[in-house]
Amino acid sequence: MTSTTDRPARRSGTASPAQLLPGLLTAVLAVGVAMLVNHLIPVVNALTVAVLLGIVAGNVSMLPASVRPGLAWATRWLLRTGVVLLGLQLAIPQVLGLGAGVLLVVLSTVVTTFAVTVVLGRLLGLPRGLSLLVGAGFSICGVSAIAAVEGVVRREEEDVATAVALVTLYGTATMLVLPLLAGPFGLTAADFGRWAGASVHEVAQVVAATSSAGLAAAATAMVLKLSRVVLLAPLVTGISLAERRRHTPAAGGKRPPLVPLFVLGFLAAALVGSSRVLPPSMLDAAQAITTLLLAGALFGLGSTVRIGALFRTGPKALLLGLLSTTWIVTASLAGLALLS
Repeated sequence: MTSTTDRPARRSGTASPAQLLPGLLTAVLAVGVAMLVNHLIPVVNALTVAVLLGIVAGNVSMLPASVRPGLAWATRWLLRTGVVLLGLQLAIPQVLGLGAGVLLVVLSTVVTTFAVTVVLGRLLGLPRGLSLLVGAGFSICGVSAIAAVEGVVRREEEDVATAVALVTLYGTATMLVLPLLAGPFGLTAADFGRWAGASVHEVAQVVAATSSAGLAAAATAMVLKLSRVVLLAPLVTGISLAERRRHTPAAGGKRPPLVPLFVLGFLAAALVGSSRVLPPSMLDAAQAITTLLLAGALFGLGSTVRIGALFRTGPKALLLGLLSTTWIVTASLAGLALLS
């Protein structure tokens, strides 16, 4: 296994452009395949496809050694750039317009889901890095949150792939099950939109879950979802601070930054996106570019994963995902019910 302290991405800065090119071209090809699958099957997230492609390619010996420097570079730099651009999709005034009660429900749901997931992961004997990644992905915004957090925690490469797989599995489950419960629970379209936005893991899964409830429900759900995304920056910063206190660097080593630079970039992009100085066409283009960058990074990350290690934590990880999903679905519904 390769830990965050010595993974190839940290050594890619010494590679020449010629050495990076084969890996970058491989990542471009993989992103094209992932986007095609997403186009043909919209409910399948392109980011999930990308990391799965990387896992397959890395485990069937499809990738020669010449592509490793480029993929390592993509894993590190495309990832951080993509997270920064993600901030442009936020509309802070819309989030604030939800009202103090709804925002309190969102905040409490995110905080408790993250905390409960990390505690349950420890009780189940799972690696701390995996528990942190699952907690971030389930409480905030799925794969994008996992991508943001993986750079500031000590974890194995397999932990990232496991967290992505769990987000895909349980996010899809909530996407399919929640609409079936709206009627029996007596939820209006707006109520259901708030519930889906506060609990479903991925943005694409939120859209799919609310599509049958009408445009009003979908719009409400997206605003709730974005209110969770706003919390990505403080979550990453908090985890980074905890990691600094927890781990003393070896002689000559460096601590992780107090506030990662890409988090500051994310906040700056959020301010720009909320100011409405950019035309909608530019924001749409930025959203597409964000997906492409993150897909390239996650393909590179997936290529370092070894399947054998995944099976060793499989059953416990599945249980953690089930319990975490149950918590966020129940806590968000209970909180929103108190407001009505």
